[in-house]
Amino acid sequence: MLEIVGWIRLILNSLSEGVLIIDKDSKVVYINDAYTKITGVKHDDIIGKPLSSVRKGAQLPTVIKTGKEILRVLRKEEDSEYFVNMYPIVFEGEIIGGISIVTAIDDAYYLSEKLNQLRDKNRFLLKALQYSSSAKYTFDDIIAESKLSLKTKDLAMKIAKTDNPVLLQAETGCGKELYAQAIHSGSSRKDGPFIAVNCATLSPDLLESELFGYEEGAFTGAKKKGKVGLFEMANYGTLFLDEISEMEYSLQAKLLRVLQEQTIRKIGGTNEIKVDVRIICACNVDLLKYTNEGKFRKDLYFRISTFPIFISPLRERKEDILPLTDLMLKNISINLKRNIQISSDALNVLMNYNWPGNIRELKNVLEFSATFAQNGTIQVQHLPEVIQRSVLNSYSYNAANEKNLAERVKEFEKNEIERALDLFGNTVEGKKKAAKYLGISLASLYNKLNY
Repeated sequence: MLEIVGWIRLILNSLSEGVLIIDKDSKVVYINDAYTKITGVKHDDIIGKPLSSVRKGAQLPTVIKTGKEILRVLRKEEDSEYFVNMYPIVFEGEIIGGISIVTAIDDAYYLSEKLNQLRDKNRFLLKALQYSSSAKYTFDDIIAESKLSLKTKDLAMKIAKTDNPVLLQAETGCGKELYAQAIHSGSSRKDGPFIAVNCATLSPDLLESELFGYEEGAFTGAKKKGKVGLFEMANYGTLFLDEISEMEYSLQAKLLRVLQEQTIRKIGGTNEIKVDVRIICACNVDLLKYTNEGKFRKDLYFRISTFPIFISPLRERKEDILPLTDLMLKNISINLKRNIQISSDALNVLMNYNWPGNIRELKNVLEFSATFAQNGTIQVQHLPEVIQRSVLNSYSYNAANEKNLAERVKEFEKNEIERALDLFGNTVEGKKKAAKYLGISLASLYNKLNY
């Protein structure tokens, strides 16, 4: 008489559906013969190993973390397509593992018309996710040297560990999407999709159809089999709503309902669809002021601003300019296939510019200047004229208190040395770095300070 474990193995190996089981640490403890037949993955290549190390993009570990099943996921292995249903294994109220049930498409063709519709929907979903759902950046990609930047980065890293909505507020060009992607990558949803949409670039009707999707025949011109919305595409992941301040007022009410109920209803549909999505919003305006002016719903504002993060403009964190410039010049050198550097004089100009366009403007300026630096070193004359004029004006003196040229030169040099010391510190080592940064000897630095 076979023992119960033997019976279970015999039963599972009798199924035409593939079965994979992992323990609570996401290590694979069992696969049946059908799983190998459908996926091509052999027993010895996967047993005892972490699932994610063998099966890239595996979602079963997410099921263990969330305790929520994931159904009807379409996957493809070379010439084989199949559906996967994933469930947590619960014993005495504790999740002890997870199980995947794999059904080959050839078998699924014999199911109902509803299954065929789901197959079409999932094909569209996976194709869309392939091109738009990856988060490229992590917190390692955020340059932070100034105290302001370090404080902001540290706050964002702590917030990433939660699952609450986040509101990023910053001027244009400060790197809001960089922070949004880093928060996603640092969260428990990092293996899920990251979907971004700019609310200002789409009309209200188009934005609604993009967010919620629509059913077949919902309106004139609707696709025959409807459309999957971004909320469904971002399921178990993060949806980034950039320029949320520009969302039409009535659509804000629908977004609020999604945040409260965690369900959506497609345009033209009647069914409520459950979604599990984290929302990260961003804007470059004072959103609280918008609420007081009646341009933005107060109830939505307080819902999305559970964790507000303010990213300082570049002019308030100039210590970041030097490391940002170094990184950007490395990337520019790779793109141009030649080494690009910057002179100390040109760097001084960058340090004294006000940067209304922030990091994006710095990147554009360096790319522009590198084009004209034929010898590989960006000089002041290679910088855009608007930057040269702006910094030159900042050095203008009061005509009523005019000094001779020698005095003005001494004052300018002393001011620049003091700026460098503020950047590198007033220690002996800091003065050495400041002298190197300014292109003068340490002795010259001491002499000019003692004018």
